[in-house]
Amino acid sequence: MKKLPALASSASFLVVLSAASLETRAADPKIAELKMSAPAPDFTLPAASDGKAVALKNLLAKNKAVAVVFVATKCPVSNRYNTRMAALGKEYAAKGIPLVGINSNKTEPTAEVKEHAEKSGFTFPVLKDEGNKVADAYGASYTPEVFVLDTKGNLIYHGRIDENQDDPKDVKSPDLRNALDAVLAGKAVPMARTKAFGCSIKRV
Repeated sequence: MKKLPALASSASFLVVLSAASLETRAADPKIAELKMSAPAPDFTLPAASDGKAVALKNLLAKNKAVAVVFVATKCPVSNRYNTRMAALGKEYAAKGIPLVGINSNKTEPTAEVKEHAEKSGFTFPVLKDEGNKVADAYGASYTPEVFVLDTKGNLIYHGRIDENQDDPKDVKSPDLRNALDAVLAGKAVPMARTKAFGCSIKRV
């Protein structure tokens, strides 16, 4: 894995979510495009809950895979997935594939991220990416947006949680679940790339 420097947590300003948050990925030379099967950048970020550093390489060393999910506190799309993310986090952590949330929004300070994670029932850590350096390194543009990494840190799934933000009962393509189940079965991910959608990450 490529190495990124450890990042410290700090506060930022609150703003109201605007309609401009729901937008498509814009070309930006500062934002990487992570290739499938390529090594993902390593990172160490502080957990919003207690400020303790969480290192990706340590999670990969102890598990069968890691699902990195970029999340937000104010994004209505991301928030519609909170219950699903909480359930997936509990289910797959017990099977050796932990979820790790990352909040890269400059408009959502650490204290707000901590409170949101607690209210949402997230048992997985949500890390604060000040300066959106990890989001840039991964090429993440939306919340929610998922990157699943194998034990070597290579990207094996990138995209959405599923295709239906409105009602989990109507989901026909549980893409993240399918990817994680494939890992557990020792098989290739059936659909390695899907189109992520949601609110744009509010960058510095």
